[in-house]
Amino acid sequence: MLERTRIIQRAAMVSLAGNGILALLKIVAGLVAGSLAVVGDGIDSSTDVVISLVTLAAAAVIAKPSDREHPYGHARAETTATTILAFIIFFAGAQLFLSTIHTLRSGEARQLPSTLALWATIASIMGKILLAWTQFSAGKRCSSSMLVANGKNMRNDVIMSAGVLFGLTLATIFRAPIIDSIMAIAVSFWVMKSAIGVFREATEEIMDGMADPGLYRSVFEAVRSISGAGNPHRARVRRLSSLYDIDLDIEVDGNTTVNEAHEIAQSVERAIKQRIENVYDIVVHVEPAGRGEHEEQYGLKEGQLEGDTQEK
Repeated sequence: MLERTRIIQRAAMVSLAGNGILALLKIVAGLVAGSLAVVGDGIDSSTDVVISLVTLAAAAVIAKPSDREHPYGHARAETTATTILAFIIFFAGAQLFLSTIHTLRSGEARQLPSTLALWATIASIMGKILLAWTQFSAGKRCSSSMLVANGKNMRNDVIMSAGVLFGLTLATIFRAPIIDSIMAIAVSFWVMKSAIGVFREATEEIMDGMADPGLYRSVFEAVRSISGAGNPHRARVRRLSSLYDIDLDIEVDGNTTVNEAHEIAQSVERAIKQRIENVYDIVVHVEPAGRGEHEEQYGLKEGQLEGDTQEK
């Protein structure tokens, strides 16, 4: 866990420094060159600075051990931080949209952006590609949804900056400054769409959703591999940041002793851990064979995986 925290902190520091430089470059260049789209791109990079600060704060909380008030630990701080990031990103997009609309409605005469805006955007694309790679690489290395979300945000920034560059090129070719404003509006919608995507992924984890049927298949395969264990049902897998918390029921012969049933349950736990990495905890409930069907409607059993449906 300490190594994971260090990876997150290093990635956040790289993001903080890189985005700080890019934000300053684009905002200044956009103001000097007279490009709303470049200024908007710079504002988006400034939100990435805030995101990096939130990531650093979350990493410090995640590193705390479990306590009496938080017996599951503090891993969900990462998911909470990801949700906050979604709101920050959305706010930046909405602000860009409103400011651009205000400029268009004011009827102010617009000048063509200078070539400085073009060079600043090209530099931004190169810098964001490097930053996105560092975030994705670190996120996959330590299974951090927060870093992966940040990587997706920076990947979107690359596409967004490419759109800005395209708009600036068209504005210069056709001598039409309004194209820059239109591109700024398009950029704002892209930013807000990205925020909604990050928010949906974070809330899915907060609500203990698990869209990967492969994890459940691994659980059921583990049960089938253990002699004496059968009919895995009521399986529930949820994420705690990079870890998995697993609950399931199994059936054993009704004449099995308590000690034997306990040994079977432990064997199931070991088999699951061999198939699934980063397991936080496993709870295996043992039932006599033939009594595994109950009225409680929750969890998954093997027959439900093909349709990817879950009893509620």
